[in-house]
Amino acid sequence: MVGVIENTGQGDFCFYYLNEGIEEAQKEGFTPYIDFPDTTRTYKDNVLDVFGQRLIKFDRTDVQKYLDFWEVLPEDKEDKYKLLAFTQAMLPTDNFEFLADFYPVKGLHFVSEVCGLSGLQFKSDFIIKDDILTWQLEKDNPFDPFAVKVYKGNDFIGYIKLVHSKIFHEKPDSDFKIQVKNVDQNGIINRIFIRISLS
Repeated sequence: MVGVIENTGQGDFCFYYLNEGIEEAQKEGFTPYIDFPDTTRTYKDNVLDVFGQRLIKFDRTDVQKYLDFWEVLPEDKEDKYKLLAFTQAMLPTDNFEFLADFYPVKGLHFVSEVCGLSGLQFKSDFIIKDDILTWQLEKDNPFDPFAVKVYKGNDFIGYIKLVHSKIFHEKPDSDFKIQVKNVDQNGIINRIFIRISLS
């Protein structure tokens, strides 16, 4: 995690970098977001306008399919802050993604992605749409104190994404359901999108 977009109230938003996250990321070659180059400053102007440029254009013919995939509610589709949170606003031209710190409340549901697949070679039919997956906290993970492992049956397949994993630790006894939303594959599984919900 390198930065935070924060709702400061009354329709105002700010963006700032996290010192520890930036230091670690810069060791890996990270460069700041082009519109927010100063990592020591809190930005308060045009934050959502800048990041909102990453969102899907509403004149596209497939916009509703996109919103349905990310389970964006009709009343939230004009809200840039919520759209960034639910869709993660990923682009093929950079490696930024926007992950919401959700609250584990009844009725919560959102789409995420299993991470850590790179070292695992699953055949294309091993995981399919609508499969139910299970999870387990990994409190002794040396890299992430909020790590959550994901399984299909007894087979470990990866981890819940950073930030999204926090809700499992906040309510570890809750009945979180993980269901496969979509699988990206070409002979082997490349990406697994999941729906996380709490009934």
